[in-house]
Amino acid sequence: MPSDLPRLFLARHGDTAWTESRQHTGRTDLPLNASGEERAGLLGERLRRFSFTRVFTSPLQRASKTCALAGFGDAAKVDLDLVEWDYGRYEGKLTKEILTERPGWEMFRDGCPDGELPHDVAARADRFIAQARAVTGDVLAFSSAHIIRMIAARWLGLPPGAGRFFFCRPASVGVLSFEHNSRDEPVIGLWNYVTRPRE
Repeated sequence: MPSDLPRLFLARHGDTAWTESRQHTGRTDLPLNASGEERAGLLGERLRRFSFTRVFTSPLQRASKTCALAGFGDAAKVDLDLVEWDYGRYEGKLTKEILTERPGWEMFRDGCPDGELPHDVAARADRFIAQARAVTGDVLAFSSAHIIRMIAARWLGLPPGAGRFFFCRPASVGVLSFEHNSRDEPVIGLWNYVTRPRE
């Protein structure tokens, strides 16, 4: 029996230059690279068989371009709560560089100096989840890795630090839903799904 409650489909943007170099990309508004554009199109092929009541995107071009290339640009509404984590002084840095400066650092626990703390990002995730859960029908959102991971944790009622467990690849899809058609039983229906597995 299909659920009467909404499902939230979370689509991570395609690759950028910093995705490939593994630099922290928060508010720096990088474009998709050629691989990212190709994977955005493939993402659209996976999503077009579903019907969405609402579509949202981060205003950052890597997400909004992924949305457009996937075929949902005309339907999408920009939502500022979907913007990636503000990494502050860690913007553009590699994790190994941050750990040299601050041994033991964990973003979902410690946050970023001159950027956002985990509870800041969790508050944005909670606002977006409330909006998605108020919709009748399925919702699709295009965004970036760390805010998507926080949304997953908060959907399940977990603390902000649990976001670290929900790794998601570029141009992947996750689906958050409910079991037994009950708002008291949030679940992950699908996670980190990509057409082409990567090493």
